[in-house]
Amino acid sequence: MGAYQKVLVGTDGSDTSMLAIDRAGAIASDASAELVIVCAYEPHSDSVVRAAAEALDQDAYQVVGSAPAESVLRDAVARARSAGAEKIDTLAVQGPPVDVLDQAVADRAADLLVVGNVGLNTLTGRILGSVPQSVARRSGVDVLIVHTSS
Repeated sequence: MGAYQKVLVGTDGSDTSMLAIDRAGAIASDASAELVIVCAYEPHSDSVVRAAAEALDQDAYQVVGSAPAESVLRDAVARARSAGAEKIDTLAVQGPPVDVLDQAVADRAADLLVVGNVGLNTLTGRILGSVPQSVARRSGVDVLIVHTSS
């Protein structure tokens, strides 16, 4: 197995997801691979915003609406460039993060998926599942779960 050709990383704009961007950018740089940065979002509506805030409280990193997603992606590209990545593409897609990441891996023919570990060790993550846990179980490619939380 050779070096990775296409690295895909998910971000929601949180500080911890930006740490995953840093790692993915460095890997893409080392492998001279293309980096695809993906941000899943939900359509903007007052009810979605209220429901996310009530359900997630301080963990409400869900990006709502495509404009915030595009802003998150601009910041992520800057971080990835700082980590050494040169060939970078972005993708903002409406939908649940796990589904969006799975589809993006398939559509973009990625051979490595990078995500942060947020949610793995939380009660909610254990009961409902977390993004890293779900993508690691469902993905057909290598998955790197970056230790991003303290």
